[in-house]
Amino acid sequence: MKFSYVNPTQIQFGQGQIASLGALIPKAQKVLVVYGGGSIKTNGVYDQVVAALGDHDWLEFSGVGANPTIEVLDKAVAIAKEQKVDFVLGVGGGSVIDGVKYIAAAAIYDGEGWDILQGKHKVTAALPLGAVLTLPATGSESNSGSVVSKAATQEKLAFMAPAVQPKFAVMDPDVMKTLPQRQLVNGLVDAWVHTCEQYLTFNAGALVQDGYAEALLKALKTLGDNFDKQDDAWRANLMWSANQALNGLIGSGVAQDWATHMIGHELTALYGVDHARSLAIVQPSLLRNQLGAKKAKLEQMGRNVFGLTESDDLAERTISAIEAFYHSLDVATQLTEHNGDKAQAVDAVVSQLEAHGMKALGENQAITLTESRAILEQAVA
Repeated sequence: MKFSYVNPTQIQFGQGQIASLGALIPKAQKVLVVYGGGSIKTNGVYDQVVAALGDHDWLEFSGVGANPTIEVLDKAVAIAKEQKVDFVLGVGGGSVIDGVKYIAAAAIYDGEGWDILQGKHKVTAALPLGAVLTLPATGSESNSGSVVSKAATQEKLAFMAPAVQPKFAVMDPDVMKTLPQRQLVNGLVDAWVHTCEQYLTFNAGALVQDGYAEALLKALKTLGDNFDKQDDAWRANLMWSANQALNGLIGSGVAQDWATHMIGHELTALYGVDHARSLAIVQPSLLRNQLGAKKAKLEQMGRNVFGLTESDDLAERTISAIEAFYHSLDVATQLTEHNGDKAQAVDAVVSQLEAHGMKALGENQAITLTESRAILEQAVA
């Protein structure tokens, strides 16, 4: 085991923590506040942010939706450049925070912003940024990754850069009280798959990472099983679990497999499937396709997370348990948004994977386009 790990994001966690915002941003810095569709103006979050920034010079940009598009984000980039913004603050879920990372990087780049997503421009500097998290799911509030879409070409690509790691994340579980239940389910599923992608690979003898991943999976399973019993503790545990699932720790020193995400991104880009639900569609079929390579860890998960008894088919039963967990949350495990033309849908996704260079996915680079096609043949209804 060999790795380098640092997470410099300051976490302000708990009820009432939005009030600490003013002390986290230097008063001399001009702030661009970025948020989504306006729900923060009806649930009290916006008013809390305004109060906390009372001594700051700030302006705002709204309208960043789920799966943020470069077409919208570039409008914020233009404002940041014109107004000489010093700090970007995202108030929202993972989509808004991902968008803010792009804005922070593109605001000091003179070329086309999409260059960042295509890898033509390596981000080495960005405006400083912070996050007020309103929807737990992606862990984006304390990692250096961002996923941005391009509506014109139905593409969804990612970039990572230490320069866009948030300086701080304010996490008040009370903001979840007014969220639609579908979004809470999505957050739980997203955190679950994030954990799986860093755990269901092969055994590296990393007892701490395995143990922590299993603790997160058991916590998320408990939250899912008690979804109709939401209280302050439930909300706090979901928010913290989702953060810990993708802050870099459980993936340190172990193999990671992000194939479910890469294929899922294409389903979202092509068919508008919610991100988390695209993962639930892909994952069971992918695990069955890669059963041989993942057998030992699937068996370990079956024993330690689901409490399954030993048997020759333990790995397969574990996949079935994962599938049943999704179904218990009313989350589908097959694509139905393609309007019935299965062959065309499979071809379209494989074509996009090929165009984006996704020809050797998984911890062993064993998921070729042929294997991706086989996975999709099972995942598409």
